[in-house]
Amino acid sequence: MNDYIEYLPFLIPLIILEIALALTALVHVLRHPHYRFGNRVLWVLVVMFIQILGPVVYFAFGRGEE
Repeated sequence: MNDYIEYLPFLIPLIILEIALALTALVHVLRHPHYRFGNRVLWVLVVMFIQILGPVVYFAFGRGEE
């Protein structure tokens, strides 16, 4: 258990970043009806279950034109 405590200064900002990215991407997926690839269900699954890379992939490739 003591081994994990020394990594907390690195892990806490990483966890906060992951949650913020996931929430931002999820809100965007739910509010906007147009996507370059796939549909709403696909992007919700990608954003929620593929940790940090899911939201990054959505913002890079899935987000449609406004």
